[in-house]
Amino acid sequence: MKTAELVVSAARPAFAFPDGGRRILIYVVYDRRGEVEDYVLFALRHLREFFDTILVVVNGKLTDRGRYALEPLAEDVIVRENRGYDIWGYKAGLDYLADGISTYDEVVLANDTWYGPVRPLRPVFTRMDSAQLHFWGMTDHIRVEPNPFTRTGYLAYHLQSYWLAVRSSMFLSDEWKSYWRDLPELHSYDDAVVRHEAVFTELFTGMGFVGEVAFPTLTDRTENHAVLYAEQLIDAGCPTLKRRAFFQWPPYLDHLGVVGRWALEAASRHGYPTDLILSDLARNVAPRVLNADLALTSVLRSDASDYRDGEPLRTVVIAHVFYDEMMGEIIDRVSRLPGRFDLVVTVPDKEKAERIRAVLAAWPARGAVEVRVLASNNGRDQGAFLVGCRDVVVDGGYDLLVKIHSKKTPQDASNASQHFKRQQFDNLLDSSDYAANVVALFQREKMLGIAYPPMVHLGYGTMGHAWWGNRSRFVDICRMLGISVPVDEVSPLAPFGSMYFARPDALRPLFEHEWTYEDFGGEESYLDGGLAHVLERMPSYAAGESGYYTRTIANAEYAAASHTALDYNLDQMSATVPNTTMDQILFLRRMGELGRGTHEDFAYAFARVTRPAWEPRLGRLFAAMRAIRRRLRWRK
Repeated sequence: MKTAELVVSAARPAFAFPDGGRRILIYVVYDRRGEVEDYVLFALRHLREFFDTILVVVNGKLTDRGRYALEPLAEDVIVRENRGYDIWGYKAGLDYLADGISTYDEVVLANDTWYGPVRPLRPVFTRMDSAQLHFWGMTDHIRVEPNPFTRTGYLAYHLQSYWLAVRSSMFLSDEWKSYWRDLPELHSYDDAVVRHEAVFTELFTGMGFVGEVAFPTLTDRTENHAVLYAEQLIDAGCPTLKRRAFFQWPPYLDHLGVVGRWALEAASRHGYPTDLILSDLARNVAPRVLNADLALTSVLRSDASDYRDGEPLRTVVIAHVFYDEMMGEIIDRVSRLPGRFDLVVTVPDKEKAERIRAVLAAWPARGAVEVRVLASNNGRDQGAFLVGCRDVVVDGGYDLLVKIHSKKTPQDASNASQHFKRQQFDNLLDSSDYAANVVALFQREKMLGIAYPPMVHLGYGTMGHAWWGNRSRFVDICRMLGISVPVDEVSPLAPFGSMYFARPDALRPLFEHEWTYEDFGGEESYLDGGLAHVLERMPSYAAGESGYYTRTIANAEYAAASHTALDYNLDQMSATVPNTTMDQILFLRRMGELGRGTHEDFAYAFARVTRPAWEPRLGRLFAAMRAIRRRLRWRK
């Protein structure tokens, strides 16, 4: 292995890939839905010219649609139990080939944990084919001591296992056969690294086999360069872009100064269709994590636009108006949209409908206008949208919808409620140029499904708490609707205030279920845990299931106020906690819930941080103390 850490003289003759040689790909796929993402098909189509045979190994289930998509691209597709991660998937492929592998000169073991090719494959194969070696990898990982997984010993220098090419002089050896025959069970991601990936390279180079890396580590830092230096590797010609760069824990990427958006832009710069990346991530990454990792917040101009007049989107505005005195303000806002649009106004009673029709009669509409009197106000704007306007969204033939409503939030403090209202309307329809820029996002980005203001926080305690009492029922409803997008842990990515721009197709999972007003219950049900509050948090997850991603949008004035407040607040909260933001978060998580800061709460926090074994004992101790106090009070 030619690396600074490990130099082993080859005790065995190594050879270049022969002219006219035969190559087979064993490609392992896993999808929680049993489907095959489009980026996988793209990769296989581009790999096809370099392989005589492609064998796809599916870990877990495979739908008929998935099999139909794979069969034109592979000679064989085998489906196995999802056990042992991609490593045992490789083993299953090798076992399936058995002695038939001897008819090939090279086998490539690869999996679906990368996007690509983001750069041409041919220069890589040409360069590596000419090298005299036994095996090669696309990227590597330097030695780490102590081993970050076991906290002892060291993590050996290794070629990363998502792409490993092996020549026949190695895969026909007894050592190779013994390795795969005796491969231990792998029960976790850590197992896959510690018991295979970090073992394989050192083991076989120690036996005298020669290994090389196509794109070596760029620095001497002990980091996962394929993930954390993705942009630099792409610019260096690496054709593989690791998916993990886009779903790592955001504080970890922040800690290392990594912005996933830059890697995405590098892939786009070199011609890769990044909609394939965004669609896959939307379906398989928690939306708030994705929003942070890819920096999917757009601060849009209010004084100029890049809207394309020649590419109009057929648009409908759906406005639920409970406070009909706000109708003039709503008309002023929606009039800022570019081009033609239809307007559907929903109201809870006939009297309000008549007053609203009178206002609309004097308005120069730019499309069809309809005022609908709902059969019920159950669910408020959610019921009006999902029940009262189902036909508009499902059958209207629109490219884009704008969902707004008459917002006052009278139950909150006056400043907070006024800010919330402005935060919604100003970040959706700030000016004619701003509104045109929102629509322009949907013109340019075909897989953008929904756009809305960032989570409100000025005047509201949403940070860290925005699920409130809704998460449990949210998970149940996701299951009912067939939404498998991972659910964010701390707070959802959601249109708080329930106003947004969206493609109707992105909301399809919400409308495939035929809701009724009775599902929402009356006003007494409009609270946390109630259906309306649960569904308010659902649109980005529904869009993700359909392969559409979310952007949060803001005007410059709001972004300035929001960022400076968050900046100051985080600075204040960090003052009494050590180290970097990531370390602070990990420390606070170890402390756990602090409750109201009672002596019991602090005792539990102390135990969780320094003496974890004490925590269950403390529960018994405090229960006994409370019982003693009760008995003493009873005696008095």
